[in-house]
Amino acid sequence: MSDDAMTLMRQANQARRENRLADAHRDFVAAVAHCRQTGKQLELVQSLEGLGQIERDLGRGDAARPLYEEAVAICREEDDALTLAHAVRHLGDIHQDAGRVELAEPCYNEALAIYRSHKETSPLDLANAIRPLAILKGRAGEKEEAIRLWKEAGDLYGAANVQEGVTESSAQLARLGR
Repeated sequence: MSDDAMTLMRQANQARRENRLADAHRDFVAAVAHCRQTGKQLELVQSLEGLGQIERDLGRGDAARPLYEEAVAICREEDDALTLAHAVRHLGDIHQDAGRVELAEPCYNEALAIYRSHKETSPLDLANAIRPLAILKGRAGEKEEAIRLWKEAGDLYGAANVQEGVTESSAQLARLGR
């Protein structure tokens, strides 16, 4: 990755951690522009996802959607499966947040299929992909499927030593009666 794009993304991520979303937005916009000029496709994906996350942080899911759609398209062209899984999962989150369950579920299923087929997938990445599908299934009244997914997510969060995820999974299982 070029130093300029890396610096811009590092600055943007720092600004986001400090809740300086306008600064983060500015830096991610600049990183996207820089990556477009240099033709660095996978770096462009990172910049688009970063900018998309800032748009989501600002409550602008509709602005985030085309950014993630472009990231997904680039990942498909570049044949980068794990990066694709990450991008498509976040696209699913955008759809779910907007109430487009019929578009969210295929995104989650695709991300899960990719993650499950790669031995390089971390337990945390897999858990983070299962979690939103479990939420979707619970909201849809598919209780048994939601229970199965929350159990799996909880086990994976435990393996990744992410207590927050274990706690959420346990609470969701209790809510579902398990």
